[in-house]
This record gives sequence, C-alpha cells and structure tokens, in this order.
Amino acid sequence: MKKILFSLAIALTATLTIQAQDISENAIGVRFGSNDGLGGEISYQRKLSNENRLEIDLGWRNNSNTDAYKLAGIYQWVWSLGNQFNWYAGFGGGVGNWKNKTVDESQTLLFVAGNVGVEFNLDIPLLISLDYRPEIGFNKIYDGLNSDIALGLRYQF
Repeated sequence: MKKILFSLAIALTATLTIQAQDISENAIGVRFGSNDGLGGEISYQRKLSNENRLEIDLGWRNNSNTDAYKLAGIYQWVWSLGNQFNWYAGFGGGVGNWKNKTVDESQTLLFVAGNVGVEFNLDIPLLISLDYRPEIGFNKIYDGLNSDIALGLRYQF
C-alpha cells in the first residue's frame, strides 16, 4: 500500500510540475496597495524563463507634507494552478527616499522583501493578481516588518 501511495504522489507531483506555464514575455500595469503610505505602484514584469520572472515596482507619493518614492525588485517563481490561474512566490529588495517637507528632513529607505500571490490570465492580454509582500526595513522611518497586500492589473505583451 505504501508503494502505491508513493507512486501516486510521484505521478501527481510530476503532473503538476510538467504543466506548461503561461507567462507573458512582458507585462506592465499598476499595483494597487497600501504600500505603507506610498499608495499605488507602476509595475513591470519580465519573463526570464518558463518558470521565472522579474518584477520591478515603482511607488511614489507627493502631497503637501511628504515627497517619497520606493523602487522594489522581486525575483519570482511561477507555478500553474490550471484554468488560467497561476500562483507565485519570490524574494527581493529595494531602495527609496522619504522626505518630510514640514521639517525638511530626508531619509533613504533600504528593505528586503518576500512575495506570494495568485494571478488570473484572461483571454484578452490582461493579467489580474492579488499578492502579499512582507518587507523588512532598515532605517528610522521604514524600520522592522511592513506588509503590503495589493491588487495588480497588467497589460501583457
């Protein structure tokens, strides 16, 4: 019985890993999330292989009290869930700057990040995703664990 279960587990694993990925060569769009006060982001994804891609996101904020930007780069692994659904996970980091206009103080942001999410690849060239990105910052303004949950809409080409 153990041999049969083991054989079934191996067959299932092979089937899941053999499924073809449907990752577009390029995708550009927006990522709507809290981004810890920086609001939405412009997002670009570039296919590196059938299972991997690079995502680069630029978030910014400009109001009467604050000028800020944050650039994140995430290396991702993508797995098919079937029926145009994928899930992905990755890691990376980023840099940014936060300037408080009221006291004329500016700080550079440095952080490492993880990423996990699901995406739906529509029949039209639109990719919809929902992901979670924990980030660990290394300065006074952006220190410790910061989290971001975001909805992404990207045009694929």
